[in-house]
Amino acid sequence: MLLDTASLYFRAYFGVPESVRAPDGTPVNAVRGLLDFIARLVQDHQPDDLVACMDFDWRPQWRVDLIPSYKAHRVAEEAPAGSPEPDAEEVPDTLSPQVPVIEEVLDAIGIARVGAAGYEADDVIGTLTARAAGPVDIVTGDRDLFQLADDGRGIRILYPLKGVGTLQTTDEALLREKYGVDGRGYADLALLRGDPSDGLPGVPGIGEKTAAKLLATYGDLAGIMAAVDDPASKLTPSQRKRLTEARPYVEVAPKVVRVATDVPVPDFDAALPGEPADPERLEALAEQWGLGGSLQRLLATLRPADR
Repeated sequence: MLLDTASLYFRAYFGVPESVRAPDGTPVNAVRGLLDFIARLVQDHQPDDLVACMDFDWRPQWRVDLIPSYKAHRVAEEAPAGSPEPDAEEVPDTLSPQVPVIEEVLDAIGIARVGAAGYEADDVIGTLTARAAGPVDIVTGDRDLFQLADDGRGIRILYPLKGVGTLQTTDEALLREKYGVDGRGYADLALLRGDPSDGLPGVPGIGEKTAAKLLATYGDLAGIMAAVDDPASKLTPSQRKRLTEARPYVEVAPKVVRVATDVPVPDFDAALPGEPADPERLEALAEQWGLGGSLQRLLATLRPADR
């Protein structure tokens, strides 16, 4: 099971009241909400391995170089030119301080926390999925990762509809039913349709339904662009014009939209911890941040007798 950690703690932050606070009054709603999410996921799905995948760079420069608008609307503060640090992301004031706490708590529990410099969690998930020998459940609130669904390999995306108690199990059968594409086709669909939440413009005038029809007719993005150059193809004049004008975007967008599958991730142990990796540190964190029942529920779920 691979967790899109930031996606889940954002959902926890907005789903758990900010009145959930540490003894010193600091909000810990995202921390406790995420712990409850993980406990529920382990209890319901019984994974053998669990990895909390992290954004070491939420807006990689190599993606921005290709499409400058990529996540530009979410930049709170630009990093100085030449700085190795990424731009600062716009995050609620009471969530930012909770992220280091989440990281410390996961490390003390012993849940593998994996990221790679210059890459998003999506790319880490793509890489670990590509390497996996068996089935994979990816837990994310980000539809971008639908592109990784692969029924042949048992790769599915668990997409929270309400908390993590109600999950949409997204496999290729569902994608074909809902969007008319398979996993790989979803990346082409998203590229053509665009995604305002990621600053991806898409092809003007080509919405989701038109994109799905074009992919059904021509197979994939390369087939669609070959049809643009073929006077005998059945593209409408307006589709041909729009796709021609969007060619500079279409040529670079695949590298931006498709998750990387060759990220240099460090060695790590993905096995679910039966006991905390650092019990003393975890006890101190639990007391400092008032993690209470949320932490105890997760630890109980992780104990081998309860699995």
